[in-house]
Amino acid sequence: MSSLTIGYIGIVVLIILLFSRIPIGVALGLVGFVGFSVVAGLNAGLGVMKTVPFTTFGSYSLSVVPLFILMGSLAFYAGLSKNLYDTVHTWLGHLRGGLAMATVGACAGFAAISGSSLATAATFAKVALPEMERYKYDKSLATGCIAAGGTIGSLIPPSVIFIIYAILTENSIGKLFLAGFIPGILEAVFYMITIAFICWRNPLLGPRGPQTTIKQKFISLKESWVVVFLFVLVIGGLYMGWFSPTEAGGIGAFGVLIFGVAIGKIRWQNFKDSLMDTGKTTAMIFLLILGAMIFGYFLSVTRISTELANFMSSLAVPSFVVMIIILIFYIILGCMMDSLAMILITIPVFYPLILAMNYDPIWFGVIIVRVTEIGLITPPVGLNLYILKGSAKDVTMGQVIRGIFPFLMADIVHVAVLIAFPQISLFLPSLMKI
Repeated sequence: MSSLTIGYIGIVVLIILLFSRIPIGVALGLVGFVGFSVVAGLNAGLGVMKTVPFTTFGSYSLSVVPLFILMGSLAFYAGLSKNLYDTVHTWLGHLRGGLAMATVGACAGFAAISGSSLATAATFAKVALPEMERYKYDKSLATGCIAAGGTIGSLIPPSVIFIIYAILTENSIGKLFLAGFIPGILEAVFYMITIAFICWRNPLLGPRGPQTTIKQKFISLKESWVVVFLFVLVIGGLYMGWFSPTEAGGIGAFGVLIFGVAIGKIRWQNFKDSLMDTGKTTAMIFLLILGAMIFGYFLSVTRISTELANFMSSLAVPSFVVMIIILIFYIILGCMMDSLAMILITIPVFYPLILAMNYDPIWFGVIIVRVTEIGLITPPVGLNLYILKGSAKDVTMGQVIRGIFPFLMADIVHVAVLIAFPQISLFLPSLMKI
């Protein structure tokens, strides 16, 4: 049996294990170890199991993961999400669909300090949903805008998904962070336009909120200054080359901690809870990364990635057709798998192909993260949908899914714009000082 055939069998076995509800990291590591041992021998397989955990967890670049997760966890306990929502609510709440727009805007702001789509969606399900229910918003629109707004957390820096992509492909975390900034803001704008269109067609879906004065609007800004300050400090520091991504995560987490303690929101118990949350999430991510690294060795020894790159490059079709096929594959996969799992499983396969077609790896990272975001709101396994269903007890899953469809249309247009105009993603990284 050829090594290529063994590789294909390994992928089929992996899919079966994933659908058997075996933890993704365990499934990746198990298939990678067994497959590598079959091809290269048991001693070689044991050698991989001996060296990969040490080299992976000893990598300095991985230290950025727990720091940005801690920053987001502390931000939640410090009440920054509520402050952000109140500020944007004051500015936009008087418009048709204004509360839904405020939710999207606040999600974008919170994403700048949380780095997690699931955390953003879960947070604003608690903060924004009761307010929209109070103003008689349509339940589908209310849940749909929160589920969609939560996905911005994967794109606006600091993004945990970008960090994982950078580690897997050995690209600059700082450049990826900057590459996601403009596309993330554009995503929020597309969602707000979608809400405005929905409420223009049927004003009853998103009634106007209370009118506020110019004075009230500017006074509200004092509630969210710390978010702006931390974002400028972290991302500006990366852009100017003042500190590394790991140092940026440490500075951001420390800044949120100082602010939370100063206003009395973070006490000893909150601090312990945030450390525990960070530890659990980091352990889960590290297990996934370890499994992906072992699986990557298996793919390398079977030459699946190389053969796929050679085959796709030899096709008599333009490279953008191949790119569209890859994106469609990701959207379909997103119906069955979460975004982190998609990145870990597919990047070792597709990344060599992208390089062979001379696509920019930073641009490709933005596109892939953007497409995997769509999976978070795509039935039947869109995790953000389940978060909203769990938070909104009186809303059916059918209503949640119905509310997300207009935002899926906006997603498709947004992805098309990012593909047609790569400089949207590449402009800021090209100016980076390091």
